[in-house]
Amino acid sequence: MPTFEIGDRDFLLDGRPHQVISGALHYFRVHPDQWADRIRKARLMGLNTIETYVAWNVHAPQRGRFDLDGPRDLGRFLDLVADEGLHAIVRPGPYICAEWDGGGLPGWLLADPDVGVRRHEPRYLSAIEQYYDQLLPLVAERQITRGGTVVAVQVENEYGAYGDDPEYLRALVAMVRDRGIEVPLLTCDQADDAMQERGGLPELHRTVTFGARAAERLELLRRHQPRGPLMCMEFWNGWFDSWGQHHHVAPAETNARDLDDLLAMGASVNVYMFHGGTNFGFTNGANDKGTYAPITTSYDYDAPLAEHGAPTAKYHAMREVIARYAPVPDEVPADPPPAPEAAVGLDRRVPFAAAADLLGVAKGWDHLPTTDELEHWSGFTLYRTRVTAEDRVITFGEVRDRAVVALDGDPVGVLSRAEGTRTLALPARAGELTVLLEDQGRVNYGPRIGEPKGLVGGARTAVREVTAWETVALRLDAVDGALADLLAAAPATPVDEPVAGPAFVAGTFATAAGADHFLRLDGWSKGLVWVNGFLLGRYWSAGPTRTLYVPGPLLRAEGNEIVLLELHAAAGARVAFVAGPDLGPSAP
Repeated sequence: MPTFEIGDRDFLLDGRPHQVISGALHYFRVHPDQWADRIRKARLMGLNTIETYVAWNVHAPQRGRFDLDGPRDLGRFLDLVADEGLHAIVRPGPYICAEWDGGGLPGWLLADPDVGVRRHEPRYLSAIEQYYDQLLPLVAERQITRGGTVVAVQVENEYGAYGDDPEYLRALVAMVRDRGIEVPLLTCDQADDAMQERGGLPELHRTVTFGARAAERLELLRRHQPRGPLMCMEFWNGWFDSWGQHHHVAPAETNARDLDDLLAMGASVNVYMFHGGTNFGFTNGANDKGTYAPITTSYDYDAPLAEHGAPTAKYHAMREVIARYAPVPDEVPADPPPAPEAAVGLDRRVPFAAAADLLGVAKGWDHLPTTDELEHWSGFTLYRTRVTAEDRVITFGEVRDRAVVALDGDPVGVLSRAEGTRTLALPARAGELTVLLEDQGRVNYGPRIGEPKGLVGGARTAVREVTAWETVALRLDAVDGALADLLAAAPATPVDEPVAGPAFVAGTFATAAGADHFLRLDGWSKGLVWVNGFLLGRYWSAGPTRTLYVPGPLLRAEGNEIVLLELHAAAGARVAFVAGPDLGPSAP
């Protein structure tokens, strides 16, 4: 049976020195019908290994539920890796960061404030045990020691940047080993002495993360890892984008030169990302280092393989470097053809207020609840209350993260965590106040991991505390059921007529079945978009992203339906499909 081990200076594959040349590819950010294509293109770039995180909350979106089918079928993904003759590194967390909602930790787990986040605490450890019970058997049966593809498993992730609890790490090691994982166990931390010290254990093999200055960073790792192979577990060849900021680009020639330096030293590498993919639906995370910054729908990452699976200049530059150190196939993947172009008019409209009560069950409260109290872990929540003419203003303790406020349907303003806006003036009249609250993504890095979402800390007007509330946890993960029926029955509206949001706007189009598309939303403000019922994710005029990627497997030749939830306004109801992606301006 094949073996993969840690030697004195090298990884050993069947007893022989082996340089791991890996690339990160997250199955949960790629349509499952495209997994095989992306994996094949990894092999054609010269990679011998695929690394993937496992996002716990992808598989366990609700307490007591665990799914391993369809887009969550990690076993099928690993089998496709094996079919290409590649190895796999699996990083199951429980925390992964990854600019993913909550860093992969389920919202339901951390809704109890007494649960110990990323530390040796019984309830937290018990939940991890249940997670590992359901996940690790499929990883164990695919280990190289059992004829499979998995050569290593990572324990936790960048723990040295968060905590200092070796007993917690030892508990994870015991759990992983007790569930049949025999291959080497790794840790991953930044090139920082304190982080390397806190994030590792003698019984775990340390790796490091960086994007440049390989010799310096590997020397630091060697101080903490005197024996065994040196590995950069995340060779950052790009960066993620946040709404309202610029699109990050790293020069291909610089990345290639740094990769050459690393491989020339005999070190192993995992290119982060090889292929970034997309934060479909409500899956994006957020950073908060003093200012809350949610991650964009696109996770292109300026990776060698673009969001839509096209090889880039960086792909070819890295392929040329890898060929100096390892065999690279002769075949080179072709550039994709331009995507179909078309203008689409959206001629059906439904005011959000007319649909709200079809999207969830209204519930009354005698206090202002968080969305965690509603057991609503992502997306949108509608809050309603009554105000009087004397109330004049309303102030919330905290807004997590953004809300559109109206009085009897008339716009009042926007509350924003990022902008620090938590007070609005009210018209001097009585009526129903609605607060359409958007969770823009749970924090994925740092001390704010696990914080509750929604309207937090109560609400006051000029004259009183507001305690009587009604909420609707809105189900918006798909357009189906009553919402689809309501949109289908809506009368036709001229597409040149302005859109006053919040409103659902829908239209149909024909196109080339199975072809990737790029949706451009010039003139629209902010909201969500679905294609054939599938939630692509968020759009926002704040940028930088100017197009949304529409995977080809979602599209058929006739009768495709596009639906937008526009939160604010648009001058007209037209969208466009364009020939290629536009991820926005990069920094000068």
